[in-house]
Amino acid sequence: MKTPKISEAEWEVMTVLWAKSPQTANEIVEALSKKTQWQRETIRTLINRLVQKKAVGFEKQGRQYHYRPLLDQAECIKAETRSLLKRFGGASIEPMLAAFVEERRLSSEEMGRLKDLLGGRKSSRCGKGKKRDGQRREE
Repeated sequence: MKTPKISEAEWEVMTVLWAKSPQTANEIVEALSKKTQWQRETIRTLINRLVQKKAVGFEKQGRQYHYRPLLDQAECIKAETRSLLKRFGGASIEPMLAAFVEERRLSSEEMGRLKDLLGGRKSSRCGKGKKRDGQRREE
């Protein structure tokens, strides 16, 4: 299934649902009212758009609808990243990565994971005796 395009405002709703789910519309409104100036109807409109996009599902319990995300957060992040990379075309990824790191201060733990990830990429492509596609390379 292709991940639908989610607007910045819709992403806020998804973030609330990824943090805790299922939630009623009133619970979503309450959570978003703490960090935005949006009106109740604006938030309800965003929820309905996400339902139409099949990003959010719901179950009716009595007179209330309980909403839950149908999309995995990690998959949505990957889709957004692919979209961003496509927009920048052949541009070097290094300045983009530097901008991300400078924009948001990373914890020591996050820096360590990033270093491991970058190191893993390098070693899986060019390291002697490293595993590749499930096989051991002998060079």
